[in-house]
Amino acid sequence: MGSSPEAPESPLEGVRLDSSQVVQAAGVLARAFQNDPLMVYYLQDPARRARVLPGFMRAALRYCMRYGEVFATPGLEGISCWLPPGETHLRTLAMARAGMGVVSIRLGWWAYQRMARLEPLLDRIHSAAFPSPHWYLMILGVDPGCQGAGNGSRLLAWKLARIRASGLPCYLETMSARNLPFYRKNGFRVVSETEVDAGKLSIWGMAA
Repeated sequence: MGSSPEAPESPLEGVRLDSSQVVQAAGVLARAFQNDPLMVYYLQDPARRARVLPGFMRAALRYCMRYGEVFATPGLEGISCWLPPGETHLRTLAMARAGMGVVSIRLGWWAYQRMARLEPLLDRIHSAAFPSPHWYLMILGVDPGCQGAGNGSRLLAWKLARIRASGLPCYLETMSARNLPFYRKNGFRVVSETEVDAGKLSIWGMAA
């Protein structure tokens, strides 16, 4: 990583996240995902969720910075994490090295058990949807106070243009029905829908 973010080439393009910005970016993602159905499924207590999520997002960012690409809007209003072909399935040991092992302990036993059951299912859904080379949008989040201003769409637009130019598809999962219109507007379509734990959680796999 460089000592400063790369300058954007166009108004649509994001800046590559610098290692010095990880804590701030994790805070943005923690706020963005505070009420996300997946995070609520893991951690039902809002106060505990608010304590654990910054560390969870720091680990995810470190992982993606090492094995993929992390971009932000110039003011860090939004963050996107992308994994390239060949790296689209998370490595357990690498996640532990990024700090997810410590986060798992902080989750508590009940939440950890839910995560341990769900992650293999997510991997199977992902593999079934895209056995061929593709990009994986691991995380996209915009600070709640900055939502509705086009930050998420801008982060998607410039990267998706480059992915499409390479001739490869892109895959993501969302657990929020509210996100479906946003992703559809940005060129994604639903390729799978799965209900978990007697309907307590829904998973939509989407592709562009």
